[in-house]
Amino acid sequence: MLAPMPQGATSASVGPDIIATYLRLLQEAPVRIAHATAAVDTARLLRRTADEPWSANDILAHLRAAADVRDRFIVAMSSGDRRRLRYVSPRSELRKTNYVELAFSENLAAFRAQREMLVERLALLPADGWSRGSLIRDRPETVASYVGYLTEHETVHCDQIEATLR
Repeated sequence: MLAPMPQGATSASVGPDIIATYLRLLQEAPVRIAHATAAVDTARLLRRTADEPWSANDILAHLRAAADVRDRFIVAMSSGDRRRLRYVSPRSELRKTNYVELAFSENLAAFRAQREMLVERLALLPADGWSRGSLIRDRPETVASYVGYLTEHETVHCDQIEATLR
């Protein structure tokens, strides 16, 4: 699992290796999910158990909501125009959507499309753009720190989906 910001790195020291790692991890999440769920029947993708109360579809819906929120923050921070952003909980965001009710394939297609747009946007961001930031919950955050949170969060949940379907 990748830490939100690699040890010793600061938002001012986000170099090409860290950026490449983050972009790779962002691209890998939908691919990992697709591989883990290929040829898995719909009933299994929706199964909840006492051991795992979230189905694979629930996890993917949660990832989409978290990506919705964090993508908006990343875009706002990368513009360099926003000094303070109001925190939005990904779980609150999920309750405002119909993601849990959607078919797994529809959720995955939307997640992939959203992710492609984010990666394209970030790939065009100059290296110093990764240190642009805002205050969120009175904490200084940067594009790099939020991408780090996003990749760490998704890595955990990709592991969870893979484990759930084993």
